[in-house]
Amino acid sequence: MSAATAATPVNAEQTGRRVEEVLERLTASGDPAAAAAAEELVRSLMDFYGAGLARILHLLTSAPDRPAARLLGDELVASLLVLHDLHPEDRDARIARALDSVREHALEVVDFDERSGTLSLRAQEAGGCGCGSGGDARQAAEAALACFAPEVRAVDVQTAPAGPTLLQIGTAPTGAR
Repeated sequence: MSAATAATPVNAEQTGRRVEEVLERLTASGDPAAAAAAEELVRSLMDFYGAGLARILHLLTSAPDRPAARLLGDELVASLLVLHDLHPEDRDARIARALDSVREHALEVVDFDERSGTLSLRAQEAGGCGCGSGGDARQAAEAALACFAPEVRAVDVQTAPAGPTLLQIGTAPTGAR
């Protein structure tokens, strides 16, 4: 838990009053679009936090033997924890957790550039029909990382050659004669 969060407890009643006062000021400003947007923002945030709290309760009660692992592995809960600097795992562990959630793409971390927020990954070339899925891998990684590691602002997927090449039927490997 961050020092700022631990040191400043929040009074729910005062916070509710502050939100109402801000909404009233926006309504009084005479800009109905701004007031409507602010009310929509508050509703959206309430929905987000409500869903996160409901998920936390569900995960705690459905896995009493490993609640922390279930909580940290859930995208919605993880995003709330990261948003408030409460996630107990460091960036590299959260990146690994995100990539584990899309393991079907076999992505491997190559490098992370902290300045630009770019994560470089390596994916195995698609086998079989030769159809590549680099775009799918990048999109899957970006979606998972958005929840677990929002400090990753861009994903670069490099394609590594697939394992040993297959022999053409009717030929022998070089030196096998």
